[in-house]
Amino acid sequence: MNAMILAAGLGTRLRPWTLEHPKALVPVGGIPMLERVIIKLRDEGFCRIVVNVHHFAGQVKDFLSSRSFGVEIAVSDESESLLDTGGAIVKAAPLFGDDSGPILVHNVDIISNADLSSLRDFHKEMNADVTLLTSGRESSRRLLFDVQNNLRGWHNRNTGEFRPETSASLSGLTEHAFSGIYMVSAHGVADIRRYARESGREAFPVMDWLLAGRGGVTIKEHYVPELELIDIGKPETLAKARLKLG
Repeated sequence: MNAMILAAGLGTRLRPWTLEHPKALVPVGGIPMLERVIIKLRDEGFCRIVVNVHHFAGQVKDFLSSRSFGVEIAVSDESESLLDTGGAIVKAAPLFGDDSGPILVHNVDIISNADLSSLRDFHKEMNADVTLLTSGRESSRRLLFDVQNNLRGWHNRNTGEFRPETSASLSGLTEHAFSGIYMVSAHGVADIRRYARESGREAFPVMDWLLAGRGGVTIKEHYVPELELIDIGKPETLAKARLKLG
C-alpha cells in the first residue's frame, strides 16, 4: 500500500525552531514527528512512502538516509519551489511508478489514534475517488457533507465564509472537522493532475481541487466520532502533544 507524507511546510508558527530546522523533524516525546508518522504508516501496512521536502530539505533527506524503517521511502524534492498540498501530489505521483492502487495522504504535523487500515478498507468499500477522515472535534473550519456523505462545501465559522458560496443555501448538511488524513484513488490523482494543467497552476492547495466540483470525482467522508487528534503545528498544541507523550 502507498502513502504520502506532506512534510515540506515552512512551519512559521513554530519559530524559532523552524528558523534552523524543518517542521518535520520537531521532536515530540523525543521522537521527530516525521519518524512518528512513518512508523504509524508502516505498522498499519503501508510499505511504500513518499515524503515531500522543501524547507531545510537537506536535513530531512539526511534524516531519512540515516534510518532504516523497514519500508520503501522516496523523496519528492520541492527545494526549488514549494508546491502546496495539491501541487505536491502532482509532483510526487510518478514516484509511485505503475502501482495503480490508492494513496493515503498524511500531514506530518498530525498525531492521532486514527485506524488507517480501517480508513483504507472504508475507502475501498465506498469505491470513492477520495475519502476524507473527519471527526466532530472543535475546529473553526468545517467541511460540509450531505446525507450520502458526499463533500458539498467548506465553512469558516469565524468569518462566515462558505466555499463554494452556493453551499450556504443548501439544507440538510452536516459539518465535520477534517483531520489532514485522506485516501485518494488513482483516478483521483489523475484528476488532480488534470486540474493542475487546466488551471495552469503548479502550486495550489488540495482543498481547491476538492471544492472545485469536478465532474466524475466522488469525494466521501469517513466520520470517526472517537478520533483523537493533535495538530502540532502551533506552539500551544505542540506543548500539549509533548505533555501527552512525555
